[in-house]
Amino acid sequence: MQAARGLAGRLADLALPPLCLSCGKGVEAHGALCGACWAAVGFIEAPVCPVSGVPFPYDPGPGIVSAAALASPPPYAAARAVMRYGDESAKLVHRFKYADRMEAAPAFARWMVRAGAELLEGADFIAPVPLHRRRLFSRRFNQSAELARRISGLSGVAFVPDLLERVRATRPQVGLSGDARRRNVAGAFRLRAALRELVRDRIVVVVDDVMTTGATVEACARVLKAAGTREVRVLCLARVVPGEGATI
Repeated sequence: MQAARGLAGRLADLALPPLCLSCGKGVEAHGALCGACWAAVGFIEAPVCPVSGVPFPYDPGPGIVSAAALASPPPYAAARAVMRYGDESAKLVHRFKYADRMEAAPAFARWMVRAGAELLEGADFIAPVPLHRRRLFSRRFNQSAELARRISGLSGVAFVPDLLERVRATRPQVGLSGDARRRNVAGAFRLRAALRELVRDRIVVVVDDVMTTGATVEACARVLKAAGTREVRVLCLARVVPGEGATI
């Protein structure tokens, strides 16, 4: 049986050879990047701020929190992201988000499990940032929910796809300042009433595709904390790193 599966896999690779998720060049395995694209993506590695997950330019020592997180503590306990939001990572995100390039989802989920290993440890539930029903209809799928579902399968943490709902259609956040983004999502989310007791004194990991100023995940975290959630953690595919010039 194993030999038959191996033969089937080789035949499939002949028919549909593995290609780089970014540039389309041949690679050794499906769901991978070529060496050049891997180097260009900008994966986030330690040391990072233990709260915001923003990478430090040098190692400040264990437990040191960034000045931004100290000055304005977020409503979540910790956030992590796989990669910086830049030119190369933006191509990957946009193809997945807007062009239905679902073949990248398994790789993205693996990367997120690796980047968020400490956040997933001990967590009770995984929940995606929800789309408003009108945007879900036009886009046909919630990219954050697809990532959360696959992360759940890899980590064993229970997936609750409808824990949060977006009750107000908000304008796209692209181009808005941090304050404008926070005003834009204020009151946009709520916890489903039937699930309120589910999250009380539990640890919830909120999954999103891109974190820019953090306004969206902060709004979700506040809703969960108001319902008695013990701790909210945030796991994203990509994030804007302050001071690096990337915008969205």
